[in-house]
Amino acid sequence: MNKPIGIFDSGIGGLTVVKQLRRFLPEEQLIYFGDTARIPYGTRSRKLVQQYAKEDARFLLQFDIKMLVVACNTASSYAIPLLKDMLDIPVVGVVAPGARAAVDITQNRRIGVIGTTATINSEAYVQEISHLMPEARVFGQPCPLLVSLVEEGWINDQVTVLTLQKYLQPLLKEEVDTLILGCTHYPVLEETIRRVIGTGIRLIDSGKETARVVRKVLEEKHLLNRSRGRAEDRFYVSDSPDKFKKVGSRFLGQTLDKVETVDFEAFLVGLNAAQFSE
Repeated sequence: MNKPIGIFDSGIGGLTVVKQLRRFLPEEQLIYFGDTARIPYGTRSRKLVQQYAKEDARFLLQFDIKMLVVACNTASSYAIPLLKDMLDIPVVGVVAPGARAAVDITQNRRIGVIGTTATINSEAYVQEISHLMPEARVFGQPCPLLVSLVEEGWINDQVTVLTLQKYLQPLLKEEVDTLILGCTHYPVLEETIRRVIGTGIRLIDSGKETARVVRKVLEEKHLLNRSRGRAEDRFYVSDSPDKFKKVGSRFLGQTLDKVETVDFEAFLVGLNAAQFSE
């Protein structure tokens, strides 16, 4: 089916998911919305994140998307059931695929998760892993400073290494053998994280696992693009397009030239007016 896949995130981090979707689904058009005017979602309440997620989804529905990918761990933690009830297209988040991969890989059933404070406090990964493997022990560690360090480009900086050592030490003491990168910014730090934890712990990139699941769902529902043509990917933000281009190019591993800015407040006013008149 030659319709696009919609992806949203609170900002830039979801581009690591886009990178993996391009790898696993090179024939598909991707339409990305980064809600940069309302970032971060990781410090918001559950109710507010759910509201934002619904609004982001409605923006992408304008493009007649065939699937919605929630490329935000916080929104995936709080809003996936709500979005699945609301929409009549497949919805995939980043939490369940990452949890499934960790369960499949772990040997000692001791799994670590790093993410934003909201993602860790939601216990979404704990619940998902416990459902799949009740005997597993899951250890969550909020890492609130890492997003800023990544966006500053301090990937291999000594400050980042020291910060990671501080955050990861409790998980190393728990002898986890698997570590889920529970924030879409963190794959950019994979090599630096490996320097801190060594080679004995398996790393799970939720974006990569999400891309695998997206392809599987499209195949099962016969929604893959089988036509020869493929439209260009499109990127939208609600604020700060210049920063998005600069940092986003680092996340994608290639230049990000075309980014369109949306007057999201005007969109929401129009959306509410349309709903009121129905």
